Amino acid sequence: MGPRPAVPDRRAVTVGAARRPCTLVVCRGCCCGDARKHPGHDHARQPERLRAAAAASGGGFQVRTTDCLGPCGQANVVVRPSAAGRRAGGRAAWVGFVLDDDCTEEILAWAAAGGPGVAAPPVTLELQFIRPPGRARAGGRG
Repeated sequence: MGPRPAVPDRRAVTVGAARRPCTLVVCRGCCCGDARKHPGHDHARQPERLRAAAAASGGGFQVRTTDCLGPCGQANVVVRPSAAGRRAGGRAAWVGFVLDDDCTEEILAWAAAGGPGVAAPPVTLELQFIRPPGRARAGGRG
């Protein structure tokens, strides 16, 4: 028999979700992003700030908006781990009461550092962690 054909090194192949960066999911539905519910908060500025920082990160993290995340009384953001963070044991962190610039900056710093599973969240941000709505209803631990 002749020489064996070269087999590609599968460890070097990275596709799809394997490269997924940390993702910030921001609620902008009927109430979380509504000035009537949270007067005095610049609801347009926060997603603009998050998107600008994501663009400046060069793919380090991304931002998505959604119509409703669930716990409407807590005006929240979800920080989803990157693929590397998930492999390291990171899970989505739900951050409630994200209405001021300081909190937004802490979320950005954590995402830029790698997010869940890669970097520890700022201690003050941990104080704002809330249970995901499904777990809260089921009585599970967050």
